Amino acid sequence: MENVTDRTSNPFGMSPSCDRYVPGYGDANADFHVIGDHPGVHGGRETGVPFTNAAGLSLQRALAAAGLVEQSGEQPTMNGTFFSYLHLCVPDGDPTERAYTDMERFFDAELRAISAHVLLPVGERATRHVLGTYTARAVDGATLTERHATEIRGSGFLVYPILDPHEWNDEDKEQLIASLTELRATDYSRQADLGRFLPSDEPYHVR
Repeated sequence: MENVTDRTSNPFGMSPSCDRYVPGYGDANADFHVIGDHPGVHGGRETGVPFTNAAGLSLQRALAAAGLVEQSGEQPTMNGTFFSYLHLCVPDGDPTERAYTDMERFFDAELRAISAHVLLPVGERATRHVLGTYTARAVDGATLTERHATEIRGSGFLVYPILDPHEWNDEDKEQLIASLTELRATDYSRQADLGRFLPSDEPYHVR
């Protein structure tokens, strides 16, 4: 299935009840979905685009080196990639657990609408949420450091956790670029052929 929209920012019209928010941004038919925490951590207060603070731009440049972003910047040009946040409202301080719970419906609706093949959670909270919700993997304190830029198979998704770029060293950046470059050279699509349930011999692939 393809989403019929040419909107890059907020392609599905998410509208939370807060004064300021940073909606999802990118290719609505993306294969790769990059998931951050909230605008106060990963940027977007001024630009309205996720991952546009200093750490976010470092991430963008690494994704560009791996071929997921055509041109990095405050309005990046995407290459089959979508950016969004668990908590899309711009918070005053750190969001409460109740606020994260309230925002989850927007995030989950957008994730399922994008239906990317590969989820790239950035930082501890996003990784914990994605692993806990979309895989059967237990999460512990060492998970993110050990799992940075390595494959985890989820329920219909591949998951590649990313250490928060605030904490990167050169080795972390190069590991991410190498892992995603290698992944893009493989058949990473996560599809099921339901053609066996149809009277014809034609394949019928769905996400």
